[in-house]
Amino acid sequence: MASTATTHMVVGSTSRLDSLRTTKFPHNGAVFAQQKQQQKRKRILSLKNICIPPISALPFDLSPPPIDHDLLDTVKSAGAEISEDGIVETFGNDDEALDAIHNGVAIVDLSHFGRIRVSGDDRVQFLHNQTTADFEILREGQGCDTVFVTPTARTIDIAYAWIMKNAIILVVSPRTSGSITEMLNKYIFFSDNVEIQDISKQTCLFTLVGPKSNLVMENLNLGDLVGQAYGTHQHYSVNGMPITVGVGNFISAEGYSLLMSPAVAGSVWETLLSHGAIPMGSNAWEKLRIIQGRPAPGKELTNEFNVLEAGLWNSISLNKGCYKGQETVARLITYDGVKQRLLGIRLSAPAEPGSPIMVEGKKVGKLTSYTPGRNESDHFGLGYIKRQAAVVGGTVTVGDNIIGTVIEVPFLAQQHLLLTSSSS
Repeated sequence: MASTATTHMVVGSTSRLDSLRTTKFPHNGAVFAQQKQQQKRKRILSLKNICIPPISALPFDLSPPPIDHDLLDTVKSAGAEISEDGIVETFGNDDEALDAIHNGVAIVDLSHFGRIRVSGDDRVQFLHNQTTADFEILREGQGCDTVFVTPTARTIDIAYAWIMKNAIILVVSPRTSGSITEMLNKYIFFSDNVEIQDISKQTCLFTLVGPKSNLVMENLNLGDLVGQAYGTHQHYSVNGMPITVGVGNFISAEGYSLLMSPAVAGSVWETLLSHGAIPMGSNAWEKLRIIQGRPAPGKELTNEFNVLEAGLWNSISLNKGCYKGQETVARLITYDGVKQRLLGIRLSAPAEPGSPIMVEGKKVGKLTSYTPGRNESDHFGLGYIKRQAAVVGGTVTVGDNIIGTVIEVPFLAQQHLLLTSSSS
């Protein structure tokens, strides 16, 4: 077995822990202690000139942590407002956090999102048949977006998938986590070697957004991920507990997602803040989602719209074998059956989701999401508009008398029709 480089990081922190040590794991799951003598170099980053002997690392696993660490206590001390459901809504700095999206880096706690672990020898083929992406072409350490659809290709949710050695991890929205877990269990046949496990309560999930995300990765000795393809991920250990860091932040490929044990979530959070990340709550994240154009379940992803109308081309394989909804997708493409498009709309005033979108007095679509901008005069929405009326730069009327301008939004603009069986 080839030797594997191991990175130790010692970072000064204002948290209850004085240091954060990160040990990189190879994808084959080898134990750090067995390779300790083969290492040729070590890099130590210290902001306080602290040098602590490395601890023995554990093989990567997603079992429940031995320590019950409440991340919410950490963020509460930073002024977070938390909902009854335990969701961090705001730090009272929404404008500053949205500024960081363009000029710095923001960190968002998305631990209320669902995490589903799919294991067993048949897991790849199972998800290949149940969703739109081509899982058979992906290898360990890679990832992709994939869409759960109904048999008629109506949209349920987009999942962010990581291909690991012994499992595939799916990140889905809070709204669909339970129903997708139930649906997947329903479709396991007696002969399938597949196990579905909801690991949401056993893990925490952060995401980094903004142009300085790469700098944070470099400063934390995680630069191996910089420049890698969307969904690429690697396993590490923080104080002996597992953490996976992947490329992408659900809104774009520019950023990172971190899946970790709750036992180290507080120290990871404070370390990222010490490197300049601005905390962002779910309220600002929802505003960002709409401005960026990421469709969400119950709004843009419903039984009313199909996956092609939602424009999720990057998540769809056109060449793989049969999967749920595949026949409908094939017919829509063959017969040019996509009748409407999801687009952004710059509005002249606040508008209610569900309002009709009109052109010259005729209904051409429906508004699905709305958010105010950072300035009082800025208003944004997402909506489905019939193709013949879906002209970028065109003018529409939303509701009774709200004027809108049709715009491209970044997430949907990045979607491209895939002519090969690639879903990454």
